Parts: sequence; structure tokens; C-alpha cells
Amino acid sequence: MRTLRIRTLVGLFVIALVLSWAVAHLWDHVGTLPGVPVAAPIVLALIAVALFATALSLRARLKAQRERRPGAKGVDPLAAARAVVFGQASALVAAVVSGLYGGACVYLIMYKLDMVPRRHQAVYSGLAFLAGVAVVAAAIFLERVCKLPDDQDPHPPGRLHHGRTR
Repeated sequence: MRTLRIRTLVGLFVIALVLSWAVAHLWDHVGTLPGVPVAAPIVLALIAVALFATALSLRARLKAQRERRPGAKGVDPLAAARAVVFGQASALVAAVVSGLYGGACVYLIMYKLDMVPRRHQAVYSGLAFLAGVAVVAAAIFLERVCKLPDDQDPHPPGRLHHGRTR
């Protein structure tokens, strides 16, 4: 499984932000800009909390397992892999969603803060942007917690020094 690349997440975010700003600008000139749902930042924040809680739980269980504490509950590798996949998928989607809400927020701040309803929309989109960033951060933390340690031995058993197997 490949790790998340920050460059990929930033690229998705920037593309979504620019497109969102341009579409909001065009849409506002053609008609009425659609509102930002109040639930958007709440749902994203709940996903961030779930990812962060999962990461903390797995980290504590892995630490107890490494220290060989009596009664330590082990970590199922398949469950850890599923958590990482969920985190990676959440981070990719959150990067796009953060860009979309970030673009809408920038447009609203630039052009529409004179109207009270648009000020509220700017706040909701700004909060959704921040919650999306929290999802990405929690997903990266979860991935780091579940990362397998690097092989410390440059010549693992079963290999000759020239790269051929015995």
C-alpha cells in the first residue's frame, strides 16, 4: 500500500479551489449562488474526530503490544489496513471538498460580505474548509501510526550480500 503524498493532496486542493472560485464567480453573475449547507462542517469534523480517535486507539494498542504488557490487546493487521484505506480515501475526498468550500469562501469574502446571508455562507464555507483540513491531518496521522517500521537490517536472513537469495 502506498502512503499519501502531500503533493497530491495539495494539487487536488488547489485545482478544486480554483475551479470552485471560478464557478462561483460565473454562477453568481448568471443567477443566485447556491448556499453552503450548515451540516458540511459538522460532518467533516465528525469524520476528522473518528479518524483521530481511531489513530489514538491503534497507537495505544500498538504501544502496549510492543511493550509486551500483560493482557495487551493486539491489533488485527486487516483492521489496521482497513483503517488506513478509510483514512486515505477520506483525505483524498477531503482535499477536494476543502478546495471547493475554500474557493466558495474566497469568492464570498472578496465580493459578497456586504449581505448578511452571504456572510453566514462565508463562515460556513470557511468552517467546512477548516474541518476538511482536519480530516486530511487526522488521516495522515492515522497512516503514520499504522506504518510498519523500516527494516533495520541491511542484509535480512535468507539473502546474500549481493542481493541473491540463498
